[in-house]
Amino acid sequence: MSRDDERARRIGVNEAVFRAVNERLSDLEQRFHVSAGDFELVCECGDAECTDRIRVEQPDYEELRADPRLFAVVQGHEEADVEQVIERRGAYDVVRKREGVPTQVAAQTDTRSG
Repeated sequence: MSRDDERARRIGVNEAVFRAVNERLSDLEQRFHVSAGDFELVCECGDAECTDRIRVEQPDYEELRADPRLFAVVQGHEEADVEQVIERRGAYDVVRKREGVPTQVAAQTDTRSG
């Protein structure tokens, strides 16, 4: 595996961890009806040290999760070589994984696709 592919894989794995945390937060939100439609996510960027938060409406989160290549990140947290910003939504951006290793990792780690 090339150095670039290994970096893309590592970023993808970091993002998958944050996505899994957010899935759990979403499940808890729905189960206990904690808020009025929006909830706080952990930024799904590839930086394992990032602890920034994003407020997202539940329907918007479900729309993101319909495609395993999409992630919600704080503006400016995208990694241009592995993903591209496809939409700006207030305080956060929606990014899509680029083809190749980034897309493969996103698909392999998606709990809703498995």
